[in-house]
Amino acid sequence: MTTAPTTAPGAAAEITAYGAHVLAVEPTGAEPVPEPARHGSPSGLLLTWLSPNMEFATIYIGVISVLFFGLGFWTATAALLLGTALGSLTHGVLSAYGPRFGVPQMVAGRVAFGRWGNALPAALNAAGAGLGWFAVNSVSGAFALAGLTGWPTLPCLVLVVLAQVAVAYLGHNFVHRFEQYALPVLTVVFLAASAVTLGKAHLGGSASTAGSAGGFLLAFSTAFGYAAGWNPFASDYTRYLPSGTTRWKVALYPALGVFAGVSLLAVVGAASATVATGEKNPTAAFTGHLPGWLGDLTLLAIMLGAVSANAINIYSAGMSFVSLGLRRLPRGPVAAVIGVLGFLVAWAGLDDAGHSYEAFLLVIAYWVAPWLAVVLTDQWLRHRAGTSDADTSSRMTDGGYEVWAGPVAMLLGTVVSVLLFSNQEDFSGYLVRAEPAIGDLTCVAGFVLTAALYTALRRVPGLAPTR
Repeated sequence: MTTAPTTAPGAAAEITAYGAHVLAVEPTGAEPVPEPARHGSPSGLLLTWLSPNMEFATIYIGVISVLFFGLGFWTATAALLLGTALGSLTHGVLSAYGPRFGVPQMVAGRVAFGRWGNALPAALNAAGAGLGWFAVNSVSGAFALAGLTGWPTLPCLVLVVLAQVAVAYLGHNFVHRFEQYALPVLTVVFLAASAVTLGKAHLGGSASTAGSAGGFLLAFSTAFGYAAGWNPFASDYTRYLPSGTTRWKVALYPALGVFAGVSLLAVVGAASATVATGEKNPTAAFTGHLPGWLGDLTLLAIMLGAVSANAINIYSAGMSFVSLGLRRLPRGPVAAVIGVLGFLVAWAGLDDAGHSYEAFLLVIAYWVAPWLAVVLTDQWLRHRAGTSDADTSSRMTDGGYEVWAGPVAMLLGTVVSVLLFSNQEDFSGYLVRAEPAIGDLTCVAGFVLTAALYTALRRVPGLAPTR
């Protein structure tokens, strides 16, 4: 039987009163969700994770695979599907933490990183979601609104940001409900746009299978970085489910949602890159070959998709921030502050959105893969040792519990893999400089190296778990 970490009586009463209310500000921070407040079913997670991936940022993964990495459509498709599948699989595994322990993903990570060591991934996730992903999606939404209305881009950015912050401010239940209502609109419009795009794309011929191994690895890494970029949020959206919820369902539906949404639109993005439009604005380039009415609807859907994605990004960035170890921070105001900071980053990135996005996707994979290696390796070692959920749960809220092997392995694995295997415009790893055709192996090397380091360092005095 799963035993969740305990919650202070006052906080537990407040969270229980929140329950399943949609139009109420969620009071929960890093505290566990008590059983009386648990509600929902795992099937709803399919909709929750499909919706935020029905957006232009997903499409642009495919676009850069063809335009920037030099792949043909079919080679790009293979790389995109493989990277997305792996990122979706790990997303499902981590989602199962929610009903078991009732805590956000970054609180669950304390088992592998310790109370204070967990500040490393929590801070990275808060910055990546609240600044990086927020900026990426806000820019695409602003471009879409500008293309639809003819307004200047900056006022459009302000309007998009305000809508995103409003959804995230209300919290867990409203985010789920918003995603479920946005999904039908996004699905109908993007499926129609996809059908037209695939009909006009140039997929056949020898050029459609072109591309180097290096380009394939870059496309794989960006797709993995996009799908796995959701992983540090996973249990944030499952922790309100009843503790007795069937675990394989809690894993299956989020994984399917991420995979279906990302793979469909990323492949369509790769196809759209074979249709020449002459447009420099990324969203206008995607909609330029569509009939006028469908192009306008697609721009509207791109804007709605940006709000859907960033509602989750802001919410989980706030969850990561309050998981740093600071107690009883107000989640709503934290989300609002993160929205303001994210707006400033988005504003700075308006002029070179395409190359900035390419670099960001790779950087996300650079730290997420080592973080995953620590979390999954720790879970596997605990399973082999027969550690109970009750014991694991107690370590999440134990202020004296540390396991410095986690942050040390993650930091070393990230630094070494970047120095040796990265392939960025501004920096190439030492092995890649000698043989640039091998592409970017950072996320793969980082995962393997970090897993091995963590397994070894857990036996070292001073780095091993304190109990």
